[in-house]
Amino acid sequence: MKSKRYKKLPENTKELQANTIDKILNLIKTNCTTKFDESIDLSLRINNKQKKNEVNLRTVVNLPGGTGKSVKVAVVCEESKINEAKEANADLFGGDEFIEKIKNGSLDFEKLICTPSMMIKLSKLGKVLGPKGLMPNPKLGSVTNDIKKAVNDAKAGQIEIRNDKDGNIGLSIGKKSFDDGKLVKNYNAVIDALEKEKSNLVIKGDLIKQIFITSTMGVAYKIKLDKSF
Repeated sequence: MKSKRYKKLPENTKELQANTIDKILNLIKTNCTTKFDESIDLSLRINNKQKKNEVNLRTVVNLPGGTGKSVKVAVVCEESKINEAKEANADLFGGDEFIEKIKNGSLDFEKLICTPSMMIKLSKLGKVLGPKGLMPNPKLGSVTNDIKKAVNDAKAGQIEIRNDKDGNIGLSIGKKSFDDGKLVKNYNAVIDALEKEKSNLVIKGDLIKQIFITSTMGVAYKIKLDKSF
């Protein structure tokens, strides 16, 4: 059942002609009528159903304007790198004992970083970490010896881009309180990352079919792509 607040929002906005993000943001923010700082979210549909293979995107992008969210970062590393993890302001860190805690269900973090030498031990916890999307991945920069960079990226506004089996991607590019310029920069960073990924894929036609933008409790508008890719 729709609330009184939601019933006051514009109807059938998905049927409106697509427009560029800079022209839609004011409408999105006008529809942010809740008392909290709503997230500004993208919903993308990619062309993942190919004749010879199915496209599975998984990458990360550093949002220049940040996400507006605080991320709790954990690091699994050898004893010689504990101080490095501490100095990088990781929220949780440790070696074998920390792995044992994770094995027993201690998952009080949102991002997990691991050094290559410890990954052999951590990889045995795939059934614990995998379903929650917490398993470190070299491609995503979370299996690395550069702990400082990995922690800084995670806390500064790094997000993961990943499509589901139907080709849908959902992600946030910031908050209602962000100025439009910051949101546009974050949006462009996402588009640039997808364009870069397309060059690594074997795909017929455009990668992106549609993009919609909305707020946490708002309604969606279709974004006009500046170019085909």
